[in-house]
Amino acid sequence: MMKITPELVRSVAQNARLKLTSEEVSKYSKDLADILKHFEVLSEADTKSTEPSFHPIRIINVAREDEAGECIAREEALSLAKHRTQTHFKGPKTQ
Repeated sequence: MMKITPELVRSVAQNARLKLTSEEVSKYSKDLADILKHFEVLSEADTKSTEPSFHPIRIINVAREDEAGECIAREEALSLAKHRTQTHFKGPKTQ
């Protein structure tokens, strides 16, 4: 396991452009060491029989296939529109 030293924490803080007090360096050294212990426990897990996954939930396509259906005639659609010309829908002017 990698040893977390105050010098390492200061180096990481400097790279992140953080100014830490000596109390913060001490606290973060302990916190990072605890985090690494948790990862060490995870690395000991037997995963030889487990297939790797790139997404924890199976991704499926929930969209339906496009199917052509009946549509209304252009004249009927235009007759339902409030703003129209003889052959097109009319929209507001853009600025």
